[in-house]
Amino acid sequence: MPEVIEIPVELTYFQLPLAVQIRLQHLLSRQDVGEELTIEERLEAEGLVELAEFLSLLHLRSQRVIK
Repeated sequence: MPEVIEIPVELTYFQLPLAVQIRLQHLLSRQDVGEELTIEERLEAEGLVELAEFLSLLHLRSQRVIK
């Protein structure tokens, strides 16, 4: 039987802060134009993308549960 994890409703509406979104977009835009990121920048971008994807998944799953 799958384990059920209860998540506070407030957390399902959490989004990346605007400054973090801007930073991620900046890194991704640099990459898109062919500029090579440093190892630290690449790791930062990868971590931020993973976090954004996790938050999106959390939001989508919470919407499914609410319906």
